[in-house]
Amino acid sequence: MSQKGRWSGERRWIAGPAAFAAVCWLGTVLVFAPGFLSPDSLDQLRQAEGRTPLTDWHPPVLSLVWRALIAVTGSITSMLVLQSLVLWGALGVLAWAVGELTGSRAGSLAVLGLGLTPFVLTFAGVVWKDVHAAFALLAACAVAFTGLRVRDREVRPAVRWALFGLGVLFLAYAMLVRKNAFLAALPVFVLLVLALWRSPGRRGWVMCTAALAAGLVVPAAAISLFAQPVQTEQGAQIMLDDLVHVLTVDELRAADVPSPLRDRLVASARECDRTGALSDAYWACYQRPADGLRGDSDEITSLWLREMGGHVPGYLQYRLRLFATLLFETDYVYKAGITRNDLGIEVAHPQLEATLGTYVDGMAADLRWLFRGWFWLAVALVLSLRPGRGAFSMPVRALGVSSAAYILGYLPIMPATDFRYVYWPAIAGALGLLLLWLGRGTPPPRPAHPGVPAGRPLREHQPADTGGQ
Repeated sequence: MSQKGRWSGERRWIAGPAAFAAVCWLGTVLVFAPGFLSPDSLDQLRQAEGRTPLTDWHPPVLSLVWRALIAVTGSITSMLVLQSLVLWGALGVLAWAVGELTGSRAGSLAVLGLGLTPFVLTFAGVVWKDVHAAFALLAACAVAFTGLRVRDREVRPAVRWALFGLGVLFLAYAMLVRKNAFLAALPVFVLLVLALWRSPGRRGWVMCTAALAAGLVVPAAAISLFAQPVQTEQGAQIMLDDLVHVLTVDELRAADVPSPLRDRLVASARECDRTGALSDAYWACYQRPADGLRGDSDEITSLWLREMGGHVPGYLQYRLRLFATLLFETDYVYKAGITRNDLGIEVAHPQLEATLGTYVDGMAADLRWLFRGWFWLAVALVLSLRPGRGAFSMPVRALGVSSAAYILGYLPIMPATDFRYVYWPAIAGALGLLLLWLGRGTPPPRPAHPGVPAGRPLREHQPADTGGQ
């Protein structure tokens, strides 16, 4: 076949997956419109619309982005449109890169098909910080795969740095919108750097790390300085869980704290025991004062620091029990529609929502292990330890380490046992398994001399690149 004919065929092939991704994006928007909203989502929407003050109970970056989208479009559905675009855009780029690297059109379509699996589609249109973090990490992986396509080519340094900047933008957003995504973002950051520069060198690593730090610190400082979200002391929520589940009622009654707080702690412990609430005591069992945790946080923190050192066995037992529940009794696998609200917001297409619920809940009943934390933790460990030796061994390992770190990082801080806390590991694990299978027959690219594209001999007396570009 002539070069012109081959190029024409490649263009037609690229158009097919691109069209498929576009149709899936539109379908996702249609099914979830105007976006599935939980109480958390509605709280952030009220902040985005200025109905309530901006707070830091949930990272305010999501509400601020939503506010900007509403200002531009006049519609709350704009957030659904954006997050669906990120999902299907990332999968489309990954499908293109995988097809280019393996020559497998079936493999390329399989990557796109990940977005239609029940454990991915279930939350694809839910406006949650967990979903935003997962999609941002996936988009960063898509940028890294684009980097793999250009790493050994003669491209201008500006192109590499532009790709790196885009990847850092997604990684920074993931960490800003979900604080504990930091653990999952670091392996993806390493993948991004090594995908763009085969041997970045010490100077390269320093520059890249500084760029990531700036991408995280500057927006966080700007939000704190200009948006000035109300400080809610949300971190005390985790300590409250530990106190009412680890200490006995008698120990709480004797606690050296102000009597109103002591009474609330005792009542909370009794109520949690009565209802069997294993976690999320602030919402399930606590008699919340008007100012939430702001007035109690200092005393709760001091009491936690004083007491947990003397209750190490009980603390470990409680946290392990809660973590085991996340792994083996993972809950809340589907978020149906929109929580009843006073804003007049309802699902736009109830029949489509019911169809989606039937699909997800039915698959969750038939293939329950796809919605269990233990399965995705096992997948993550396998990918981390046995990434294979094919073309995708590096990204497979990065996805595995990212997933495992994210799940294990919940051990001391997990507030509940919802599947959304395993959402990124499920996406990353499924993608990693697929890449492991697709790359098994494709050897990794032959390492090139620094600064020289793979397969091109180094000219005599040609200086080696230091990797600092």
